Amino acid sequence: MTTAVKSASAVKATAPQRHRRKLLGAPWILLAPFLLLFVLTVLGPVVLAVVQSFTHINRAGLFGEKGVSSDFAGFANYAQALGDSNFLGAIGRVLLFGIVQVPVMTVFATVLALMLESASARWPAFFRAAYFLPYGIPGVIATILWSFLYVPGLSPIIDVGKLVGLDIDFLGPNAVLWSIANIVTWTYTGYNMLIIVAQLKSIPSEIYEAAKVDGASPLRVALSIQLPLIRPALVLSVVFSIIGTLQLFAEPLVLRTVSPAIVTEYTPNLSAYNNAFAYNDYGIASAEAVIIAVAAFVLSFGFLAWTNRRGRS
Repeated sequence: MTTAVKSASAVKATAPQRHRRKLLGAPWILLAPFLLLFVLTVLGPVVLAVVQSFTHINRAGLFGEKGVSSDFAGFANYAQALGDSNFLGAIGRVLLFGIVQVPVMTVFATVLALMLESASARWPAFFRAAYFLPYGIPGVIATILWSFLYVPGLSPIIDVGKLVGLDIDFLGPNAVLWSIANIVTWTYTGYNMLIIVAQLKSIPSEIYEAAKVDGASPLRVALSIQLPLIRPALVLSVVFSIIGTLQLFAEPLVLRTVSPAIVTEYTPNLSAYNNAFAYNDYGIASAEAVIIAVAAFVLSFGFLAWTNRRGRS
């Protein structure tokens, strides 16, 4: 009898424990598909790229037909990448691109967001969708569309410029970088605008009512209330833009077919792509990819640290 009572008590004691274990395991079961895809599509390729960046591939024969082997290269691939003046020039080029393009795009996105969220705005939903629409167009398609406005003989802009005595060369060595910047700005301004609009919608209506009672003009409201309160959205937008700048790839790759000024190492990503698929040098390509990732992290972290310091001061 005593044994039966003890057994029943043990069953009652272990039942809540089983239920608790099930509750603790449920989140991991739900997260398992995402985690599996994350490992296969993000974490795995990153680890593979880091490993390849420290290896050197040896090919026996002219095309490797006699065998392919790999050995540990240490930091030789990184030294070769950082010693390549073309790769360093590509990094400098995208930094110049970002210094000019990111602030211009951020200003455009902020102005559009403030205009659409003003009390006098008409059809804001329609214009939000219209401004966001370019982001839905793939970068390759957008670049092809814009190339028709850049190529002489096809571009109505160039033809009109010739009528007034202007010789415009959108694809020349001095202008092609800014032609790419125009495509990127056209594509991503609406995306960044929506980030800022989301932040504007979180501002309590009581603040606007208090400003209205105080007789603040719309410009005063924008400068003194809205801009300070949307600072987190602006910071997020700039961080995304910094990362995107260092990943510049599709636009110059497509414009290479119509612009001789765009060489195979015009941007860091183009250089890594060329080393990987034109020269089959995956060690150098992986090292360049890691350098790009580290540069994006350092610049983003540096910008966040700078904005946090200014916010506290």
